[in-house]
Amino acid sequence: MQSAVRSSIPRDEPVIRLQHINRRYQVGADPIDALGNVDLTVERGDYLAIMGPSGSGKSTLMNIIGCLDTATRGSYWLNGKAVSAMNEKQLARVRNAEIGFVFQTFSLLPRMSALANVEVPLVYAGLKRKQRDIRARRALETVGLTDRILHRPSEMSGGQRQRVAIARALVTKPSILLADEPTGNLDSVTGQEIMILFDELHSAGNTLIVVTHEQHVADHARREVRLSDGNIVGDEIMGANA
Repeated sequence: MQSAVRSSIPRDEPVIRLQHINRRYQVGADPIDALGNVDLTVERGDYLAIMGPSGSGKSTLMNIIGCLDTATRGSYWLNGKAVSAMNEKQLARVRNAEIGFVFQTFSLLPRMSALANVEVPLVYAGLKRKQRDIRARRALETVGLTDRILHRPSEMSGGQRQRVAIARALVTKPSILLADEPTGNLDSVTGQEIMILFDELHSAGNTLIVVTHEQHVADHARREVRLSDGNIVGDEIMGANA
């Protein structure tokens, strides 16, 4: 099982440190705080679920962690680097190299094979074709899809497409895997299979953050962070997985 842990980073350095994170949007004449004052530390090898009802701020927090959005105020460090001080070009580099995204809708390119889809982040990283091929095949093997590498998304089931998306997230050996409602478009049996795969990836040393509103998904995590009205209202180690 492929691990994303990077040996060059000190083991005692948290993967993520958020301090006093606020995200304010202007809606007409009124400012709206999607995140109020969030402090969060994620250790290397952690597996946490971010939970909360619609409007709680969990998607905003995910976007900031994933460098898809920036905080209005506060500080964000990723592997000891001040993400909150980066420009857009630097943020794009972090998104490609340090964060593996898994989305509810899979976000695969429909005309490309599974292998080509997994290679996409490596193309942006500038790797040569042979290196891309080796790493993409290895990532697909990790998620159990060696027999589907030349299939297009339309030729695969929903669970297989999500496995391709997970392989694409793993292929750059990122610091964190960030999953947004990863079972939302899957039936219950297939969704459970995907969560078991996440469990295996965590056991292999990967750091996982899953954003979800489903308790049965959160139950796979080691730690549960709850949001309400833009603030963390709960942060606990789960008994079954502690």
